[in-house]
Amino acid sequence: MMKWLCGFLFLTLLLAGCADEKRSPLDTSIYNGNNDKIGTATFKEVPEGVEVKLTVEGLEPGVHAVHIHEFPKCEAPDFQTAGNHFNPMSKDHGLMNTKGPHVGDMANVEADGSGLVDATLMLPEATLKEGQKSLLRKEGTSIVIHSGQDDGMSQPAGDSGERIACGKVTLKASEDETSDPTDPDMKQDKG
Repeated sequence: MMKWLCGFLFLTLLLAGCADEKRSPLDTSIYNGNNDKIGTATFKEVPEGVEVKLTVEGLEPGVHAVHIHEFPKCEAPDFQTAGNHFNPMSKDHGLMNTKGPHVGDMANVEADGSGLVDATLMLPEATLKEGQKSLLRKEGTSIVIHSGQDDGMSQPAGDSGERIACGKVTLKASEDETSDPTDPDMKQDKG
């Protein structure tokens, strides 16, 4: 009986590990407001959280904010359907905020003179595994690039400008479901 129980437990743990491996790495296509594919983001579970390898072209040269938003919806041209920043712990916005950050807050990226971004970012509080901080919980989330830089403190979204590119972070598409941002007063959030 004990051998059977140990074997069953081992098999369960093995299958659970395999399920998590299908979630990482996860490639996401990123589109601009004209629905042109401009790059990819690769999400990988690492001991420090989730690593995001971002390769994008066609941006205005300069510094741009990048955030994870709460819904896997990227309706152009303004991507407001992505909702607010992914914030399952209800913290304040900003990597420099002592009452933050949101789980979806990341460092700014810089597009070179030709508009290319090739950066590796970290989401230390996020996971691709099951759980409240999972980028894949419920139907998923989205990655959004903004026209300006995140100042690291301003509420609710870092004064980072318009949403200019978006990619769905999900295991499967769910186009036919509708969701509104969690706080109706923040629907016009530009960050």
